Amino acid sequence: MPVADTETPKAALADPYQLVPEAIEAPPKTLGATFRKIGPGMILAASIVGSGELIATTTLGAQAGFVALWIILFSCFIKPIVQAELGRYVISTGQTGLEAFDQVPGPRFLKVNWIVWIWAAMVMMTMFQVGAMFGGVAQVLHTLVPALSVEIWVLPICAISLALLLGGGYRRIESLAMIKVGFFTMLTVLSAAMVMKAPEFNWGQLASGLWPTIPAGGWVTAVAVFGMTGVGASEIFMYPYWCVEKGYARYAGRRDGSPEWLYRALGWIRVMHLDVLVSMAVYTIATVAFYVLGAAVLHPKGIVPDSSTMIATLSELYTSTLGEWALVLFYIGAVATLYGTIFAATAAHSRIYADMVRMMGGFRRDDSAARNRWRDRFVWVLTVVPVLLLYTFKNPVTMVVAGGLAQALSLPVICLGVLYMRHKLQPKETAPGWWNTTWLWIAGILITTLMVVYVAG
Repeated sequence: MPVADTETPKAALADPYQLVPEAIEAPPKTLGATFRKIGPGMILAASIVGSGELIATTTLGAQAGFVALWIILFSCFIKPIVQAELGRYVISTGQTGLEAFDQVPGPRFLKVNWIVWIWAAMVMMTMFQVGAMFGGVAQVLHTLVPALSVEIWVLPICAISLALLLGGGYRRIESLAMIKVGFFTMLTVLSAAMVMKAPEFNWGQLASGLWPTIPAGGWVTAVAVFGMTGVGASEIFMYPYWCVEKGYARYAGRRDGSPEWLYRALGWIRVMHLDVLVSMAVYTIATVAFYVLGAAVLHPKGIVPDSSTMIATLSELYTSTLGEWALVLFYIGAVATLYGTIFAATAAHSRIYADMVRMMGGFRRDDSAARNRWRDRFVWVLTVVPVLLLYTFKNPVTMVVAGGLAQALSLPVICLGVLYMRHKLQPKETAPGWWNTTWLWIAGILITTLMVVYVAG
């Protein structure tokens, strides 16, 4: 892709969306070196281990007990194949995620196709989730400093978000994501382990949750949890952008059909697959831990988080297992978890919206300055609008479920797009083998079936 005349080679080299020869890099050869190159999945995990796990997953456990555990596992295991195929495509072609979906046949409006518009509408709905996370963080801070109301506490959180995100590059986001994921995952897994060690813990009930059963209550929440936990619809769209910004596509270089390019492309695809597997392990462990805590601690007491007591109720997950001393850790962890998701999701969505503006003719692909300007404009929109939604609806639990349902209902469309990509657009040299393709079809059919059952019911 040509470098604009107004841009120096140094500026082009710094722009991850431009494929320049100077950025080509051989893939790592050892497992240790490969681990040092992962990162996009950790940002994704920072976005995943947030409102879906802390609020919706524990709410489902509180409502249904262990009976819906299979939904959590199904959600975490079935969707990474879709995520990985998108990563494979952007590494092989150098295109962005929206560019890939934009090639699926169908109606177009303002130069982009129907899937791009579905994505844009879905993200509008996920702003309810982000608003709920602003509310959750504000509830924690209000508990610590009651002199300021929840509504007042939201304002400095919003200001901090703008300060961190405006002009923020990939490395800042990846570093903060690593810290967030590591801290609260460790705390949650420790709490779940303490619950499971207790003599009154019922392992039979836990095992019964592995058998697919429609829960008697909480079905709407269950579908929302399926949409949010594991890789949600919004995270599937995010992932290829983080792969681009990490440099995987640039390291492989422009596709020229040479053996050297194929070696690099397949090598960086292997790195991406390890990145997907590591992040899947992290968010699956954390998500199951949240669910076990909700089912084992809150369900027997008949306690379900609601809008006004959400943080106080969720704190019982930790104080009941680790003791009162864990309350401070819970507050720190809740802020880290919820705010980390605000940070990661807003960073990703602002990049994708900027790319959508480019595809609609707003600026050239090689105009990195314009891309960054549009990214920062969307940071403002994606930070301020969720706060306004929180002030309007004032119910974080309901807001999380609404956003989760929008994501869940978007998943069949994503599966359709990725299957088209696999069979019609993916370069043959880097196409997946029969096992990956079969698993991709199984995932698409199962996800779509679940959504049809939900809508029909």
